[in-house]
Amino acid sequence: MKSGSDIDTSQVEGNASPEVKHTLLGALQLMRLSHVSRSTGKPFRGFETEFASRLQLTEVYILSKTEEPEKFEGRVVVQVIVDEEMLNIDQNMHGGCSAMMIDICSSLPIYALGASTSGHGVFGVSQSLNIVYHSPALSGDKLRIVSTTLAIGSRVLSSRCEVWNVTRHRLVASAVHIKMVPSEPKASESAKL
Repeated sequence: MKSGSDIDTSQVEGNASPEVKHTLLGALQLMRLSHVSRSTGKPFRGFETEFASRLQLTEVYILSKTEEPEKFEGRVVVQVIVDEEMLNIDQNMHGGCSAMMIDICSSLPIYALGASTSGHGVFGVSQSLNIVYHSPALSGDKLRIVSTTLAIGSRVLSSRCEVWNVTRHRLVASAVHIKMVPSEPKASESAKL
């Protein structure tokens, strides 16, 4: 794996700072690492690792909102090619695979906007992910996953995501992702002693 300082942000378009691009690339890179199984003690690649290894970050923008020009939104674009390991029994991209990619990709603009506007980006934890499936994606199809922030509050974060099939010129899925900033764990009585 490349060290953090070896991450190349030059291939990522957009007006976000190199530091923000670096953090997003680093987060995707971290997801790609094998982990050690707690039960067996052996390295394994889980499903998040498998999906993240296919994602290519291509754009990170901080833009003025069309309806509220004095407010900003984060916009992140990720590309992926559908392969046979992503397919269901009907030879279409599995809905669970789409959901995992949407979960990962729709979190990226939330971090980018927070880091760019307040200097403090967070990824948060998922509270709800509502997906509408529009059309199938087949093996070999190139997908463009476009995610934008909706609102960033002190605790609640939201974004929308559209998965476009570049090969077949149609919308595959759209989603709204609600995330939250988890509260700090409270110290237990035994920890206080």
